[in-house]
Order: sequence, then structure tokens, then C-alpha cells
Amino acid sequence: MKQIELLKKKLRPGAVYRRAELGKWSAAVDRHLKEMTKAGMIEKLSGGLYYVPKPSVFGKAPAEDKELVKAFLKDSRFVVTSANDYNTLGVGTTQLYNTRQVYNFKRHGNFKLGNRSFRFVRKPYVPKKVTKEFLLVDMVNNLKHLAEDKSAVINKVKEKVEIMDKSKLKYFSEHFGTVGTRKFFDSLLHT
Repeated sequence: MKQIELLKKKLRPGAVYRRAELGKWSAAVDRHLKEMTKAGMIEKLSGGLYYVPKPSVFGKAPAEDKELVKAFLKDSRFVVTSANDYNTLGVGTTQLYNTRQVYNFKRHGNFKLGNRSFRFVRKPYVPKKVTKEFLLVDMVNNLKHLAEDKSAVINKVKEKVEIMDKSKLKYFSEHFGTVGTRKFFDSLLHT
């Protein structure tokens, strides 16, 4: 069997691969990647990152954020959020944003992966999953970057705190909040 055929057999639709990972199935990985990219079998997302398009009823589906970031970081300890997620909290945010934030232990900076923008933020603590309490703390951390009326949003946050899980808010505030965010939640949670 030709090496390129072996490489093609190993690829899973919807998966994101690093060049080095694909090198174990091909001695001429760069040439094979170039051929497969030209044929539309794979898409180059950024330096050394490739995506195997997954067919959908709407055409080729883009790579999932989680798969993309996992391959980029070579790590699964991260969470992906967006300021758009704050709109689900019911605190008056309505704007739409294009950049996703990736809280992680390894990388820091702005990166374009495929046609999407990611802002990688290195943190000493990253939750295992995104909860509404985590999002509220994250939103207060990033309030200065939002386009909404900040005082109106803060007033809604104060109302929201009363109906949310206070122990989770305290936990995320202490572990993830900036100094200002911790002080803000401490005053509301009476700690």
C-alpha cells in the first residue's frame, strides 16, 4: 500500500491534526499534505495544523472549536468562551463578538486558526466546564471590553447574584476573578 493511501485511511472526518502527528504515517508528509490539500481532502488551518472536513447537509462543516484548540495546544485542559456567552446570563448584554477566549495553562496571545480568531489567556486556574457562575465572574473580569452600558450591566449582575449559587460564585471569584472582581463579589456575597 502506498504511504499516501495509508495516511488517507488514518484520517477521520472532523478531526484536526498536527503535521508531526501525521508524519508517523508518511515519510513524505509535506508532499502528501500538499497533494491532499490541493485535492480538498484536508484544509490547512495554520502553520502545522490541518483539518479533515466533515461533510454536512450544508457542505463541509468547519472544525469544532474544542478539536481545533486541543490540537493547537496539545492539551485538553482549557475552556473556550466568547463574550457572546454572556448574552445567556440575562444581564443586559446583547452584542455579538467574533473572538473566542481560550483559558488555558500554556499559551497567551491572539491567534487565527483557520478563519477564526482566538485570544489565548494563560491562567493558573481553568475550570473543567463553563457554568453560568463562571460566566458571570468572567464577564465582570472583562466588563471594560464590552460595548454595553457598564452601570446598567452591573446593576443586573447584582440582581443575578441573589438567585445564583453563591458558593459557586464565591469559588470562581476567588480562583478566577481579578482583584477588582473579587472585591466586587465579596461585597455582594458578604464575605
